[in-house]
Amino acid sequence: MHIDLPRRVAWACGVIALLILGGCERARIEPGVYRAVLTLPGGELPFGLELKEEQGSMVAYLLNGPERVRVPDVKVNGRRLEMAMPGFGNRLSARLKGGKLQGEVVLVKLALQEQKLPFTAEPNLSYRFFKEPLTDNADVAGRWAVTFTDDQGKVSPAIGEFRQSHDEVTGTFLTQTGDHRYLAGQMHNDELYLSTFDGAHAYLYHARVTPTGELQGKYWSGLSPVEEWNGRRDEQAKLADPDKLTAIRDDTWSFGFTFPDETGKPVSIADARFKNKVILVALGGSWCPNCHDEAAFLAPLYKQYRDKGLEIVELMFERSGDFEPAARAVSSMRAKFGIEYPTLIAGTSDKEDASTRLPQLSGVYAFPTTLFVDRKGRVRRIYTGFSGPATGTHYEELTASFVQTVETLLAEGS
Repeated sequence: MHIDLPRRVAWACGVIALLILGGCERARIEPGVYRAVLTLPGGELPFGLELKEEQGSMVAYLLNGPERVRVPDVKVNGRRLEMAMPGFGNRLSARLKGGKLQGEVVLVKLALQEQKLPFTAEPNLSYRFFKEPLTDNADVAGRWAVTFTDDQGKVSPAIGEFRQSHDEVTGTFLTQTGDHRYLAGQMHNDELYLSTFDGAHAYLYHARVTPTGELQGKYWSGLSPVEEWNGRRDEQAKLADPDKLTAIRDDTWSFGFTFPDETGKPVSIADARFKNKVILVALGGSWCPNCHDEAAFLAPLYKQYRDKGLEIVELMFERSGDFEPAARAVSSMRAKFGIEYPTLIAGTSDKEDASTRLPQLSGVYAFPTTLFVDRKGRVRRIYTGFSGPATGTHYEELTASFVQTVETLLAEGS
């Protein structure tokens, strides 16, 4: 068969193109920095993703401003990527297609219900929301008195603290129950865009600076209904005192409980190991990022003070009401932080359930909530919420006050 020269050239070019495309399809997932995006009802939630080889294995880092969340459980099989978020039970799965990662993030909610968020990631990109930043942007740096209003009209106070360099913005929101952890984003003219994905939180914020200098915007948490939020500058903005939100119903009555640990063994505060000890009781859950922040502080605190008479017990309120999956989740969190104090399966991640299981309290309003019990079994302090490292000096002041409370109770003797 005779093929003229032009047709031969076209045929050869076609073969080369197929080989190139075939090579792309056979490409493996490579280490490097990716611009990752989750799709929420409010639009794109961007975050940084770094894949890195460490000691012969692939690990990942989730990047939100100064935060780098290490994800050691990463499996790469050719063009497939699987990641298990440490301590949370959430997972990411994706496939390399057309030079990009495409897949989903699964967030496990109460009763093990799953939220599935579309995920994409493109290599060698590091911008957050806008590739081309604007040079003339509104300034939102500082402290803001904020209110969030949910779809039922419930209003919750918060404090926004932001830092800004040119168009780049970082910061967080402090609330009565904790903080929104590390947020990162950009100003684009008079519009503020912030986001975070740290393996648990999938938060997206959009707001506009009004002509009067206030912030008006919307906030999305995963697939939950959108919330409105408003802010005004206020360097003196304060929240209610977290030491006064929860109380013992009768402070002359000793605080007590019995729950199984992750192996099924019942543990009671009346056990011999706790006799004449100062006891810090933390109410938390493996699904709760603020509880992870507290555990990262409590694990070394316990090692430092246990020989001086401190015991710590964490009561875990998990996504599942079934013991086995709850125990697996708790064990994963123990491994993440090297926890050596007891972690007990106390109930589900529902504040009403927690209040029912601990009727001595006036109520459980947040995870975490931390109780300080003296050597005589009396509750001397109850702190609601926890301000983590993303809050800067607030975290330093809070952890210093926790240490001071422990040392004061230890010094009282038996």
